[in-house]
Amino acid sequence: MSDTTQHAMNTACPLCSGDGGHLILRTPQFRVVYADDPAYPCFVRVIWNDHIRELSDLAPDEQGVLMRAVFSIERVMRDVLQPLKMNLASFGNVVPHVHWHLIPRWADDAHFPQPSWAPRQREGVAHGASQRDALAHAIRIALADPAPAS
Repeated sequence: MSDTTQHAMNTACPLCSGDGGHLILRTPQFRVVYADDPAYPCFVRVIWNDHIRELSDLAPDEQGVLMRAVFSIERVMRDVLQPLKMNLASFGNVVPHVHWHLIPRWADDAHFPQPSWAPRQREGVAHGASQRDALAHAIRIALADPAPAS
């Protein structure tokens, strides 16, 4: 791919031209944001900073950095929010830029047991709104600590 083509792709990509949500943390390799979905106030995205289309396009050490962050954040979300289930996904069909969705789920959320993008099952409870600050703080601490999660 030419530099001109790559530059045009990056400027057209919403994850290259903006944070992709409410910024929690930025590192040299990735950033963590709240997706700002009212039905899921603690829905988090982990977004690779460089415009990379597929996970397998990352170097092995970069894959490790990204996945350690995803796993650490999932653990923090489970500890802080105590959801019934965590949903993790990396699609990129709409925005072809490497990013992970981490969505805490409860039996009384709007879509459970269906995916969060499926038709609503009920009005639903938007869990976690009061815990956003505590969750963001815990994510920052977990990602600053070089020790592996136990």
